[in-house]
Amino acid sequence: MASPIPTFDISPRKEASFLCRQLLVTPLAVSPQEVNLAGKTAIVQCWPGLRGIAARDSISSARTNSDAVIEVWKLDLSSYDSIIAFVDRAQMLERLGVIILNASVFKSKFELNPSTQHEEAIQVNYISTALLTILLLPIIKAKNHPENPGRILLVSSESAAWANFKERDERPLLSAFDKPQNFDLIDRYYVSKLLIQFFVSQLTARIPLTVAVIATCNPGLCYGSNLHRETWGTLPGSIFGGIKRVVGRSLSIGARTLTDGAVQHGQEIHGQYLGDCTLKPMAPIVYEPQGKIIAEALWEETMAELSFAEVERIVHELSI
Repeated sequence: MASPIPTFDISPRKEASFLCRQLLVTPLAVSPQEVNLAGKTAIVQCWPGLRGIAARDSISSARTNSDAVIEVWKLDLSSYDSIIAFVDRAQMLERLGVIILNASVFKSKFELNPSTQHEEAIQVNYISTALLTILLLPIIKAKNHPENPGRILLVSSESAAWANFKERDERPLLSAFDKPQNFDLIDRYYVSKLLIQFFVSQLTARIPLTVAVIATCNPGLCYGSNLHRETWGTLPGSIFGGIKRVVGRSLSIGARTLTDGAVQHGQEIHGQYLGDCTLKPMAPIVYEPQGKIIAEALWEETMAELSFAEVERIVHELSI
């Protein structure tokens, strides 16, 4: 039986300000006993491979007396071929318990993906992430018991609620993001995170808990990552970098929310959004009548866009 849907007061005045949360709220650390990698395999997905190797070495050096295996697999979310190759490799795993999809780009200028002809931020942050999520669902279902399903976390952001989303009334919606005149570097990132929330709301309405627990989580604004690398060396980039260093969280603090989502909580987080290690509302528009219409239209367009991978069939078979 599905868990009851949490109720939220989505009035902004009921939520502490973003600045207060960044400065005053520190996600609690998860104990080493709750994240025991001994005898297990952790897979770092990264492109290019050298970054994954650096991440592997960092994780290995931080853990002592552990026989955990840390592998680095290449994954380029700009390429459907790379995604399919990654999924094919994942099928060979003996066990697949938790998947955290964290890859994201912040584009400083309008750029179309040369293969799909979709704007690159929407391609990577939304379309390719949706494809990867759906293709991994049969695998994670097969490698876990229905009473103890695996878990898929899609990293979202509080900024989903800040999106102006001027394309909301255009149809087809995905094509609207491919128009240069619609591009705004800041809002495009916000919108890409909002689309993920729409996607998860639609996906979890179709995929039962026995397949996988699917949720979104927000690590908060963090400094030290390469997310805004395209703005490095520019005046706006330098200013924002300084702001991040003052109010942002370190990567290790931000990662606590991801670890929490992976090993804490129960089935009540299915289809929900975690912030600061607690259930929080998604962007208000997700709950509004207009948002539900947008979410349904986006779902239909996404199924059509990814029809080459038979994603609609996969979702249908898993929903039975």
